[in-house]
Amino acid sequence: MSESWTMKDLLDPAALWARLEPAWSWVDREFLSLSSLAQLLLIGLVLLISRLLARPLGPWLEGLLARREWSGRKAGQFLAGAVPLTPWIVALLLMWLANGILVGLGRPGHLVETAASLLSAWVIIRLTASVVRDPNWSRFIAVTAWTIAALNILGLLQPTIDLLDGLAVTLGETRISVLLVLKGVLILAVLLRLALGASVVLERRVTGFEGLTPSVQVLLNKAVKVTLVIVAIVVSLSAVGINLSAFAFFGGAVGVGVGFGLQKVVSNLVSGVILLLDKSIKPGDVVEVGQTYGRIQSLGARYVSVVTRDGTEYLIPNEDLITNQVINWSFSNRLVRLKIPVGVAYRTDVPRAMALMTRAAEETPRVLDRPKPSCQLKGFGDSAIDLELRIWIDDPENGISNVSSEIRLKLWELFRDNGVEIPFPQRDVHLIPPPQVES
Repeated sequence: MSESWTMKDLLDPAALWARLEPAWSWVDREFLSLSSLAQLLLIGLVLLISRLLARPLGPWLEGLLARREWSGRKAGQFLAGAVPLTPWIVALLLMWLANGILVGLGRPGHLVETAASLLSAWVIIRLTASVVRDPNWSRFIAVTAWTIAALNILGLLQPTIDLLDGLAVTLGETRISVLLVLKGVLILAVLLRLALGASVVLERRVTGFEGLTPSVQVLLNKAVKVTLVIVAIVVSLSAVGINLSAFAFFGGAVGVGVGFGLQKVVSNLVSGVILLLDKSIKPGDVVEVGQTYGRIQSLGARYVSVVTRDGTEYLIPNEDLITNQVINWSFSNRLVRLKIPVGVAYRTDVPRAMALMTRAAEETPRVLDRPKPSCQLKGFGDSAIDLELRIWIDDPENGISNVSSEIRLKLWELFRDNGVEIPFPQRDVHLIPPPQVES
């Protein structure tokens, strides 16, 4: 343990020099030696040359970025982030080239390697921030880059790799080390990110095909996404040298799990595929399932999202749509007929009342002219003559109760202005006197 500094040590030049001599020796050895000065001069020369070489590259990258086909793409974002870093990227390439030459010649190059490692981490972080908008991913890449750079500078990168590789267990013929797991997780994360990004691009392409129905588009998008994720997992396992046949014994366990605990999950998955194939429902359809009435927002692998008129979103399992009765108001066409029952008093001019009901429907904007509204006399009730107004609409997603309410309001006004009475239930009570009892 080093001794503490005292005021006497600070005032005594000999004691002060004795304490500072090791640090000065390190600075002299690392930075003031002929080889260190040569490396610093080489670093400065590399930075100067990179500035000169980057001058024509900057306008070329800006012109490439200005092309319309790069707009809104990840590659365009990468180019936009690389343009201001052009001198540093060129310097990084030249610095690693200089370090390789020094190593090949047997010359010391630790300062050049240190500068290249720090510059590599900084450039990677800046480029990643321009492409990856997710803060968690950006933070993960930044920490990884700085950690590798720090270990490389301290000369601990290879010992750390050897230590992680030494912490291993053997399962049968497969050796699994901490280093192998870290490599697998890193490769899997990168490949999954690429797979999900590619699935988004392909989804946009598939959605742009007007010849495909919405159900087929959803089915293709789900199939492409699942396929890319499976390929990413298989490639990541193969990349770290894991024999995929080692996981064959999991098949029996998965089968048992499906048989006991995953019946509903598998049933919903299969039902989702059936719904997509038979095209019985699709995004945008207006459906009624039990007490739920709304528009289908999206089709998922396990459920269907139905948004009601009040903004509530119901996640209905796919199995319920297969096994239960579903009313699809827009399955074959979007025409929907509504029936509005109305009762009028017995002393009413019935033909006139029916004409007023038809007029109320014709004055409602959402009611179609063809098929035209019609009114029928349905029967003679206890307190009123039963009439029924039948109308057609072609936008059930905008609601059914609201258009019925609007027509009833117009009917109320027209009946009031024309003296048509809407009766309320009445009952006649006849009191029969009790029979006289003869004494």
